[in-house]
Amino acid sequence: METIRQIAFVCVGRAVGFGTLAIACIMLSFAFSPPTAFRAGALLALIMAGILILKAHYAGRQQPKHTEVWLYLEDGLRPHDAEARRRFAGVLRETYGRFAAGALAAACCMFFVSVVLVATGLDTESIGLVVAR
Repeated sequence: METIRQIAFVCVGRAVGFGTLAIACIMLSFAFSPPTAFRAGALLALIMAGILILKAHYAGRQQPKHTEVWLYLEDGLRPHDAEARRRFAGVLRETYGRFAAGALAAACCMFFVSVVLVATGLDTESIGLVVAR
């Protein structure tokens, strides 16, 4: 099961990494207003955490053959009986949950940074930028 856990960690980590890259690009597009950028990042990280929680919830209902982890497993390591499939789903649930917790922590940190920036008065008017309304 340790091999399955490592492969699941790589597969889910790569997907979350691409999502994080998209979130960073969106945050960069709001660079004119740092509080807005962090708020957008926090909201998107919260959405990512929600999606990962849903994936973890439905991991037990998903057929192992329809997962990316299955493609990377050698034939001898693929689950064949019901007990092995249950443990496979448990590994996926744990992996999705771990990344969901990380995304949730990142969202909370970005919300906190946004609140601190607003509380210190850093907004578009205080840094000299004019925003069309």
